[in-house]
Amino acid sequence: MSEKRLGERVRLRGLVQGVGMRPTIWRLAKELGLSGDVRNDGDEVSIRLFGGVAQCESFLSRLQSELPPLARIDSLSRETLAETRCNGFRIVDSDPGEVHGGVLPDAATCDACKAEILDSSDRRYRYPFGNCTHCGPRLSILRDLPYDRANTSMSAFPLCPVCLAEYADPTNRRFHAQPTACPVCGPRAWLCGSDGAELECADPIAEASRRLARGEILAIKGIGGFHLVCDATRGPAVRALRQRKGRYAKPFAMMVRDLAVLSRYARFNETEQKSLQSTAAPIVLLPGLGEQLPPEIAPGQDQLGFMLPYSPLHHLLLVDWDRPLVMTSGNRGDEPQCTGNREALERLAGIADAFLLHDRDIVNRLDDSVVRLMDDRMRPLRRARGLAPAPIPLGPGFADAPPLIALGGELKNTVCLLREGGAVVSQHLGDLEQVRSSLAFEASLTLYQRLYRMSPEAVAIDLHPNYRSSRYGKAWAKRDELELVQVQHHHAHIAAVMAERGLAVDCEPVLGIALDGLGLGDDGTLWGGEFLVADFAGYQRVGHLRSAPMPGGASAIVEPWRNAYAQLSSWLDWGELVRRYAGAPWMQSLQTRPLVDISRMIQGGINSPQTSSMGRLFDAVSFVLGLCPDRQAFEGQAAMALETLARRAGKARRVYQFESDERGIIDPAILWQALLSDLQSGRAIEDIAAAFHAGLAAAVVDMAGRLCGEHRLSIVALSGGVFQNRILFETVCQGLRGIGLCVLSHAQVPCNDGGLSLGQAAVAAAKYRLALSGS
Repeated sequence: MSEKRLGERVRLRGLVQGVGMRPTIWRLAKELGLSGDVRNDGDEVSIRLFGGVAQCESFLSRLQSELPPLARIDSLSRETLAETRCNGFRIVDSDPGEVHGGVLPDAATCDACKAEILDSSDRRYRYPFGNCTHCGPRLSILRDLPYDRANTSMSAFPLCPVCLAEYADPTNRRFHAQPTACPVCGPRAWLCGSDGAELECADPIAEASRRLARGEILAIKGIGGFHLVCDATRGPAVRALRQRKGRYAKPFAMMVRDLAVLSRYARFNETEQKSLQSTAAPIVLLPGLGEQLPPEIAPGQDQLGFMLPYSPLHHLLLVDWDRPLVMTSGNRGDEPQCTGNREALERLAGIADAFLLHDRDIVNRLDDSVVRLMDDRMRPLRRARGLAPAPIPLGPGFADAPPLIALGGELKNTVCLLREGGAVVSQHLGDLEQVRSSLAFEASLTLYQRLYRMSPEAVAIDLHPNYRSSRYGKAWAKRDELELVQVQHHHAHIAAVMAERGLAVDCEPVLGIALDGLGLGDDGTLWGGEFLVADFAGYQRVGHLRSAPMPGGASAIVEPWRNAYAQLSSWLDWGELVRRYAGAPWMQSLQTRPLVDISRMIQGGINSPQTSSMGRLFDAVSFVLGLCPDRQAFEGQAAMALETLARRAGKARRVYQFESDERGIIDPAILWQALLSDLQSGRAIEDIAAAFHAGLAAAVVDMAGRLCGEHRLSIVALSGGVFQNRILFETVCQGLRGIGLCVLSHAQVPCNDGGLSLGQAAVAAAKYRLALSGS
């Protein structure tokens, strides 16, 4: 008896377009003897299947296990069709002019493409722009959707007959690979001297490698922007790069040829290895090994940022290198990295000795993503190349929200589009204090609206009125008559965790713990050490770090001594502090400062806002221990140095105490007495740093346990930039689980302000739902 035949339609949603899904489906159907067709349909892939029941079930099972490398199925639906037969199985073209799918992140070179560029018998041997459906540029070259070659910067390079045949063949891995190219028809690379004149050389990449080996600094055009590159083992070259670039302390990232080279310079486990080798190919922060690299690579740090080559050009550049290359952003100071050839030649003049350029335009700037292993999961610290703008599925109820855009914060800015029950968070756009970053922010807003054909009905912004993103959002809402939703900074942090973890829009409240530098609170003070009972629609502040003045306002963010003075003088009379600690180095340093003026500012409330910032407490402790005695060269430098000290101590030998009261306020007053006493008695500053971390974690856990009991909560959500500190984060997580609480934390967007836009969008959606219901 013949097997019963059926016909059904299968719809796939997720990362299913532009990733080789249709040829994979075509291949499986052919192998299993199924008939039907497959096509892109809106944001979905739509499949018609005709065949036996067992064949169809085998098809769906194999599809899940044999997905193309870049594909991800978020949902699969099935419906029965009336017909049960058709002839053959076809890949059906999409309707002309119809926009399909979303935007995919750029993907690191696959093994097959890497093998080709290293094979002397292959026609793409040593070609720096090889790619296929499984790898290569995506967002970085995209001008518009649909994702066709004509809408990318590859439109300038018509395919040769051989590449065109590969492109049209569903059995070839370059089937509909939009950036595909070869030496005959694709982009080319060349080398320029410091004067911008092209240098004659048979192989510009090999010549670039030789120059790096001689100690030169090169500007190299990559996937999403320029890098400044030098031999990481040459101290003079690294020092020269710091001097020329004007980046004196912030750690440099490095690239190594392979894991064998990496194992000589850093420790890594299986989880970190998988991240390094993933299609995202991010910078992974790893513990360094010994003194094999110049200290100028990461001054004062024990964690080093490494990545593997992620483009054919990088693979060719490093093929003969058994040591790392510095691969830092191609810019001056903290400006956005350069993306255009002329821009790089002008702005990097005087930094680079030579320029390795190519003629494939970078349409969208993409920094390298940065991740770190914490609490057994890789956590993004910067979400950019390779990770953004992959869509983030949201929980039940978000599909009812109108299309809206959230504009993020002032630092580490991203923007977020909320549409059709999912979120699209942009790549890292930078700090909007920089004019060039602000311009990139506005350009990215235009880009994402165009790509997703979005006409927002609402705009979500931070509560702080002076953020550039807030000012832009207010003007936009007024001009286009859009609904404006202002979201408190720390509520957005907690909402971001809840959103990426898939909580429903009408979920029960959680206890949110948001620890960061600062954000404007609803009482007009600056918050940053917060305990909130929160859902998406609202929050209640139920606890916080004791507030202290921040003398000098923004100056206190870069000068830790100001926070130390404010914290210490809030604990004890200044005259008594001088009497007790007159000979201490930190006291001698403070006494060289304009303390009379600072005291008057605090007493008169002049440019000395009150803040509960946990970041400023870290700054104060760092200063007292002799870290960053004058200024921070970059955001978080003092806190990073303090974490490094604590890690050197190993397990904390003692735990400093914090006081707390019935109002939910954590007071560090008694911390200072113990800390300064230990310092005065000669205890190692590494042990003091470890005791601070252990004590703060214990205080946070104790407060969370108490507040969860009072408010009958069982879930705690952690967010804010302070939780980039691995010691604090892991100790808090372990402590919360130890008292029976469920912990939610970030794994898709950063816990720092790079995740704010997602939280803002989720809050705006929940408030819209409430408004509709009349609640």
